[in-house]
Amino acid sequence: MYPNDPNVPDFLFPYPVRVSPYWYAYPHPVITSSGTKKGESFLADVNTKLTNKNITTDIKVDTNSNLFTTITIDEPAPGLKTIFSFIVPDQRSGKVELQYLHEYAGISTSIGLTASPIVNFSGVAGNNIVSLGTDISFDTASGNITKCNAGFSFSKSDLITSLTLNDKGDALVASYYHTVSPLTSTAVGAELKHSFSNNDNSLTIGTQHALDPLTTVKARVDNFGKASALIQHEWRPKSLFTISGEVDTRAIEKSAKIGLALALKP
Repeated sequence: MYPNDPNVPDFLFPYPVRVSPYWYAYPHPVITSSGTKKGESFLADVNTKLTNKNITTDIKVDTNSNLFTTITIDEPAPGLKTIFSFIVPDQRSGKVELQYLHEYAGISTSIGLTASPIVNFSGVAGNNIVSLGTDISFDTASGNITKCNAGFSFSKSDLITSLTLNDKGDALVASYYHTVSPLTSTAVGAELKHSFSNNDNSLTIGTQHALDPLTTVKARVDNFGKASALIQHEWRPKSLFTISGEVDTRAIEKSAKIGLALALKP
């Protein structure tokens, strides 16, 4: 469901830039790099994806010398996917996830590889028009439910709306995404969030537009005065270069955020 639907452009959240790598058959690796500058700090990472038959390995190294590894086995049985992930040197980061996809339902469950793991469960049921879903996490060490979310979405060819209840019922989020012109990929969207515990509201409005078939611009602004924008150019088939920025209009004296991302297809 939006905003996690991969078919919905992330124009509401253009910073920091995250460019998803592409999937190709082995032995062609996909290399993706990204960088973010905030004040005097510069953060970067390099990603590599290798695919061999139904096994995909993702490896990412960041500037803090952390090694992120994800191994995905696609369809060891019909509709089933197995994912194993870990971070070096974090010995408590190991996790196993099982996903099952049916025509009208999907289920995902994961468990950490520790003595007292956190167990996650999420499920969604529906069709390409209406869907209902939930997301729950349980901490076996404390015996408490640490996360409980539920949501509803409605979709049409040019419209996606959703209503979700997050943070164990504390936050209500309504979102709207509308395609104005499919020819130019022009779209508008909005997200309204209400917190029951502190009675706060937040509103984010965004848009996107294709300048030409290879170049897209996206922008957003929220009620706190933070404005973000990015421009993304496909300089060769499925190889993307992206520049993004964010500024706090209520504190112009603060340093603006700038992000760079490069995705390469060999």
